[in-house]
Amino acid sequence: MQLVLKRIAFITLLLLLSGCSMARLSYDHGPRLAWWWLDGYVDFDREQAPHAKQAIHQWFGWHRTTQLPEYIDWLASVRSQIDSPLTPTQICHWSDELQNIIAPAFDQAVQLSAPVVLRLGEAQWQHLEQRYAKSNVELRRDYLQPDLEDRRHASIKRTVKRIENLYGSIDKTQRQLIETSIEASPFNPEIWMTERQRRQQETLRLLRQFATESISPEQTTTSLRKLIEHTHRSDDPGYRAYQLRLSEYTCDFIARMHNSTTPKQRQYAYDKLKKWEMDLRALMSGV
Repeated sequence: MQLVLKRIAFITLLLLLSGCSMARLSYDHGPRLAWWWLDGYVDFDREQAPHAKQAIHQWFGWHRTTQLPEYIDWLASVRSQIDSPLTPTQICHWSDELQNIIAPAFDQAVQLSAPVVLRLGEAQWQHLEQRYAKSNVELRRDYLQPDLEDRRHASIKRTVKRIENLYGSIDKTQRQLIETSIEASPFNPEIWMTERQRRQQETLRLLRQFATESISPEQTTTSLRKLIEHTHRSDDPGYRAYQLRLSEYTCDFIARMHNSTTPKQRQYAYDKLKKWEMDLRALMSGV
């Protein structure tokens, strides 16, 4: 869902893609980290907490044994092609593959979270609403600076950091490519923030409906699945068209960025992906 164990699935993917032995350490402590993060959003009471913790532990146990091999295979496939020029179509194909690979993690989260959600009440939803407001303020600070030049520089800085995480240090020409691409990007933080707040309000509306109406776990699961689907593929036609434009732009940018890299940078990326594979294999074996 858009609230409980869906967040855990997302956190887990971030932990796994952080690289090096820190990923293994973080994943091994994943249930505790996920609990702290989630409780900060929902503020479970004493009766609700044990059920939430149990669901979190069940999810991580399931995820370690069933999902990591899929991630390893996907990384190996990408790594085998990283030394060659890439096309936007290839990038979008990898993105679609990854969405399909991680979909079971979200679906399992929905199944385990439904009974937990039905135990929650207005106190939790008020806390969640306050936490949403706080996170929106933080995101506005990072993405919606009043000065447009400050906003541009922040976007460049974020993009350079992400590129260098995979390829290592970039040169002036590549930084110029990033700057030019950002100028042409269809990404609009105002539109993104408006949609984000709309989805938050829809989530709160649905969760309050669960608390006030007699709804079965099966109905809850169906509703939560729709929340996830609309997060990835908006139910608003205008925003969905915007998502598609942004996706096409992103695939094109990544392909151009990759094709500008040197043999040394591609080797750096190859080694990074290989390291992530090794970390995932270590997690599977419990090392």
